[in-house]
Amino acid sequence: MAHPTSPDPVPQDGTDAALRTDPAPDQVSEEFMAVQASDEFQDLRKTQRSFIFPMAIAFLVWYFAYVLLADYAHDFMSIKVIGNINLGLLLGLLQFVSTFGITAAYVHFSNRKLDPRATALRDRLEANVDEGDLK
Repeated sequence: MAHPTSPDPVPQDGTDAALRTDPAPDQVSEEFMAVQASDEFQDLRKTQRSFIFPMAIAFLVWYFAYVLLADYAHDFMSIKVIGNINLGLLLGLLQFVSTFGITAAYVHFSNRKLDPRATALRDRLEANVDEGDLK
């Protein structure tokens, strides 16, 4: 019995399946590959990465600093700020605040810098495929 995900070697439509070959990449794939290789798309990726990588590094530094402080700086983290609320608790809560802040900053960045350019690329790609053009 053939594996459930493997193609059925017996043709169901009465034709000789053994003589068939996989079709060449269709127009959509060719156009997508052309857009993906374009300078405009590469610049879009560079713009996205210029936000993501520095922000990810900054957040990881902030996160590991908190973990290291919690583990090795007990006296510092135990400093009372207001009543029974200490610095460790405030820094822990700021981890959540910074996560939401980073998300909001990325949404703003994406709406302003990435989405208009990505939409233009997508619209051009869809128009070229609909018209049958390979530019």
